[in-house]
Amino acid sequence: FQQRMVTARYWLNPKGPYKTEGEFWDEEPGAETSSANEVGMGYADASEVPTATLNNGRKIPLIGLGTWKSKPGEIKQATLHALRAGYRHVDCAEYYNNEHEIGEALQTVFSEGVVKREDVFLTSKLWNNHHSKESVRPAVEKILKNLRVSHLDLLLIHWPYTGNVGPTVQPTIRETWQAMEALVSEGLVHSIGVSNFSTKKVADIISYAQVPPSVVQVEIHPYWRQDDLLSFCGERNIHVTAFSPLGSPDSSAMFQRKGPKLMDDPTLVSIASSLNKSPAQCLIRWGLQHGTSILPKSVNEGRIRSNLDVTSWELPRADYEALCSLNFQQRMVTARYWLNPKGPYKTEGEFWDEEPGAETSSANEVGMGYADASEVPTA
Repeated sequence: FQQRMVTARYWLNPKGPYKTEGEFWDEEPGAETSSANEVGMGYADASEVPTATLNNGRKIPLIGLGTWKSKPGEIKQATLHALRAGYRHVDCAEYYNNEHEIGEALQTVFSEGVVKREDVFLTSKLWNNHHSKESVRPAVEKILKNLRVSHLDLLLIHWPYTGNVGPTVQPTIRETWQAMEALVSEGLVHSIGVSNFSTKKVADIISYAQVPPSVVQVEIHPYWRQDDLLSFCGERNIHVTAFSPLGSPDSSAMFQRKGPKLMDDPTLVSIASSLNKSPAQCLIRWGLQHGTSILPKSVNEGRIRSNLDVTSWELPRADYEALCSLNFQQRMVTARYWLNPKGPYKTEGEFWDEEPGAETSSANEVGMGYADASEVPTA
């Protein structure tokens, strides 16, 4: 073991004269020891985080910090930890009500001079009450003000739902999409996409879009693989981002969910043990090998760093395929709060555009908190 204990970290700057430990100590490329794991002002090197190229040529880092359900006062420090640990992708949303804290963290980081605005991929999402063409731009302007930036790298429609009651969604998704396209033209947003949309709903957008969706963000993990949607998007050069990659263990009460927990799955636990990795790391690595970008959420500095430590190794093929073959399938984040007997969505099946009989255990509870009675036997 060889490691320099007294490093040059405080004298490094991306503008020079010394950009890396190797340059400072005149070491040949590749000869740096573990003293060079962090560059300048305590920041880890982010060069090993893989990226994907979107259909508009822009790049998205494949591991991002999820910020949903973070308690007030926690996410600023978590964002600081993440950016200093090497994250360059932060997933935000208007509804999370914490973008002002993330903005404070971004301002701190940018002022330190190591990470610049163009280095960080920022996503946010339009909430359900801001779908009208008159509402989209003001909502985005508020998001930008809270984040303290001049543009978003990605803007998503958070849900295909507006709160109206009736046979169809109003304002229409088309109206919302066209308002988002205008923001791309203005430069306020670089890329646009959707979250929690079915394959059918994405296809509808593609049929009229002048700016095609760059990203579809949906729940994906070994207990909810979404292979059909992944194939659909892959064939159309639409990138897929996986939220709740650890199975959303902290949302079971919110969705009154029962059933096994992904993080406790015996196959996963066995694989993690054999590889000397955590179950979370194995799930994040599975997502990368499954072809998606990943949004693990944590406010704990150690877990934030651990969740990023997945780029230098792979799941062996047999382990990856074992996680791809788990029989239990359940959507953890359901549409239960958006269902209404008067429409536009009366059932989970209607919301997700699933064929009758195709619903999985994600639909064990349907509509206004009522359990599915289909399993009660009859004579």
